Amino acid sequence: MTTLPPWSDILPPAAATLAACIGTQGSLTEYLMATGRPFAVQVLAQGEAVVLPDEQEILQVSANATVYARHVCLTLAGEPVVVARSVTRQDCQVWRPILERGARSLGFTLFGGLPELQRGGLQFAQVSDPHGLQRLAATQDDRASHLARRCRFALHDSPLLVCEVFLPALEKYLT
Repeated sequence: MTTLPPWSDILPPAAATLAACIGTQGSLTEYLMATGRPFAVQVLAQGEAVVLPDEQEILQVSANATVYARHVCLTLAGEPVVVARSVTRQDCQVWRPILERGARSLGFTLFGGLPELQRGGLQFAQVSDPHGLQRLAATQDDRASHLARRCRFALHDSPLLVCEVFLPALEKYLT
């Protein structure tokens, strides 16, 4: 049995410099770009994936469903600072074309030209192995656990879950 992290609407204690970034209600992409450091998106994987147990209810899929996922690493000055998983239903014709964007940031679309977009509140958790988000983070950083946040978006009644995991290198770019 997999232990799920307790997701909460309350930002857990974090260094003051990280709290402002992690708790931002605006675009994380814009926040990172405002550091003045070169920003880039590296696609780690994209396509069919296994749904994570704590994604099932949000995406309204069963435990054995496959989903469409985009895994990326956000970098500042070439250094990984955030890994992200954006996931929707496998057959979703609303979000798939939006997710198939190569190395362009999803944040530009989510906080830009979609006036009909609905956004849920941020939720936060500390993720550790064997959670899939921790495994994704472990591809870039070997700490045992990481702070993560997630947000549900809906466009034409189709859900998209965006999860971001914050890597320790981020803090040095925010001071």
